[in-house]
Amino acid sequence: MKQFPPAQIRNVALVGHQESGKTMLAESLLYTAGAIPRLGRAADKNTAMDYDSEKIARGSTIHSGVAHLEHAGAKVNIIDTPGYEDFVGDVLLGLDVVEGAIVALRADAGVEVGTDRVWGFLQDRGMPALFLANRMDKEHANYDKCLALLHEHFGAGVHALQVPIGSGEKFRGVVDLVDMKAYEFERDGKTTKPIDIPDDLKEKATALRKELMESAAESDEALMEKYLETESLSEDEFRTGLAAGVRSAQIFPVLCASAAHNMGASLVLDAIVRLLPGADTGKCVTADGKVIKTEANGTPLAYVFKNISDPHVGDMLCVRVFHGVLTPALDVHNTTRSTAERLGGLFVLEGKNRQDADRLQAGDIGALVKLKATKVRDTLGDKASGAVVKPTDLPKPSINSAILPVAKGDDEKMGTGLHRIMDEDPTFEVTPTAETHQTIIAGQGELHLEIIVHRLKERFGVNVTLEKPRIPYRESIRRPAEAQGRHKKQTGGRGQFGDVWLKIEPLTRGKHFEFVDGVVGGVVPHKFIPAVEKGVIATMEMGVIAGYPMVDVKATLYDGSYHTVDSSEQAFKTAGSLAFKAAVEKANPVLLEPIVVLKVKVPDEYMGDVMGDLSGRRGKISGTENQGRFALISAHVPMAELYKYSTHLRSMTQGRGSHTREFSHYEEVPREIAEKIIADHKAHVAAEHK
Repeated sequence: MKQFPPAQIRNVALVGHQESGKTMLAESLLYTAGAIPRLGRAADKNTAMDYDSEKIARGSTIHSGVAHLEHAGAKVNIIDTPGYEDFVGDVLLGLDVVEGAIVALRADAGVEVGTDRVWGFLQDRGMPALFLANRMDKEHANYDKCLALLHEHFGAGVHALQVPIGSGEKFRGVVDLVDMKAYEFERDGKTTKPIDIPDDLKEKATALRKELMESAAESDEALMEKYLETESLSEDEFRTGLAAGVRSAQIFPVLCASAAHNMGASLVLDAIVRLLPGADTGKCVTADGKVIKTEANGTPLAYVFKNISDPHVGDMLCVRVFHGVLTPALDVHNTTRSTAERLGGLFVLEGKNRQDADRLQAGDIGALVKLKATKVRDTLGDKASGAVVKPTDLPKPSINSAILPVAKGDDEKMGTGLHRIMDEDPTFEVTPTAETHQTIIAGQGELHLEIIVHRLKERFGVNVTLEKPRIPYRESIRRPAEAQGRHKKQTGGRGQFGDVWLKIEPLTRGKHFEFVDGVVGGVVPHKFIPAVEKGVIATMEMGVIAGYPMVDVKATLYDGSYHTVDSSEQAFKTAGSLAFKAAVEKANPVLLEPIVVLKVKVPDEYMGDVMGDLSGRRGKISGTENQGRFALISAHVPMAELYKYSTHLRSMTQGRGSHTREFSHYEEVPREIAEKIIADHKAHVAAEHK
């Protein structure tokens, strides 16, 4: 394959709100550049990026896709990312390995929730980007409105690079504000032809060009001096200043297109190559804070950002090479896991298709196969250097559910499938919980969990159901109490006898358990005292009032009696259990529930509604913080009140709200709620004994 130096490689992520036409944009770019022979259609589910069965079934992107093309002497690697918030992990991982982005927006909708979200990601990275008003062929497409909204949301750095000629069904070309020429799209969709600038657009184009030129001049002191003197720049100076402004993330040009009709793709490709930075400017930061720049020479260093499960070759790990060269059969070191690896075949990807590659150079993106232990977010490099790329911070799961197989014998298959999926998707978590006897899965939203269920069925042949997770309540006591536990049993042979007196007292929250041997005079032989403690611990683990573990109790063994023949460890263990149960009944037992720290980020206009909703969930607001157009609300909320909260929050805020949660502590359950939980437990026990 043809090789390109890093300076001639453009790595670009397509990001934006769902349904903004990112996949169709990728298709249009690939077709226009001659990388694919025909133009597929997202509606027909036959584009180059349509390789995932779930994506094909749903008609929307749920996993990022990777492809490449050549244009104007450069190689362009494209990462088509999902727009749905549930799959934000793929967006963040994709942005880790590119130097620029195209933010697609619907020309008939403007700035949406997903536009705001990805802009935040780009700003966090200081990443250059182009805006693309896509779907200009739609009935209500309005480029001027898009431009105004982009200015309003994202500031003065946003500038028109093009002016559309027509809109809706009459969209037929653009005016380029740099060379101040108009171009009409040819019927083949791949080329344009120069035409005169329509009279009704000349004044607008001139005004917008002046604004763009002034910003381009500000990117360089010499250009600014000339512009102040002459109020003009040559076309070459204009392009130089514009490219510098874009690459420094000071200017964000706005283009327009209709990807579905392949109108404007060639001009988008020109802008990618001319304006976005080359891979030679890319860099990564290691776990110890060292910055490693992209460099063709030296030992290899590559970062894994995606896993694609291929039915023919198995797991394909997508990598960005930051340093050196990767070749087949090369011995490398997984510095993340301190494991040796030997590379199998190398590929470059074209969505669902792949091509063999004899090498992957610094700055390039490709795929590796047949690696033993390497996973997403791992680093492959040199053992001597030990460099580990610092993985990006991914959002913690916002929703969880219990999962169980439909067929009883499928537990092992389900577990294997879940852990394979977790290896591929670092935003997905699996947690077996012994105390509630459930396997809990957690993800970024209901759609995310639905996709997991589908993948288990399609790839691993396991049908599963989801149900509400049980809350890990705890039991404790409010006051001291004492009680006797006496176990005496005669069965004809050697009997069983154990007799103890226990005093129990509440401990400070979080102290869990303390056992004190307070026996004086040998009334309970020393060899039986550990058995008493075991009996108490076993009863605490099983719970006394509602079947939940008991915590924060101090138990003191202070009296008892024994039989020289009939006493045994088992007898004293039973006696300890009986004494503890009896003492708990006198100690004003209480049910505790887990409380989480909830941080909710919402636009200011929704703050009142969200705070009211949290109060209705027994939440206690602990503070609010202003973050630009958003408010960050902090609250302590019972875990039991947060099932499917992420779905409710998105509905309440039109998709603009997000939240994180973290366990904080346990608190007493309100009496009326505790009574119902205890009654349900007693009814369940009674039903089991029938």
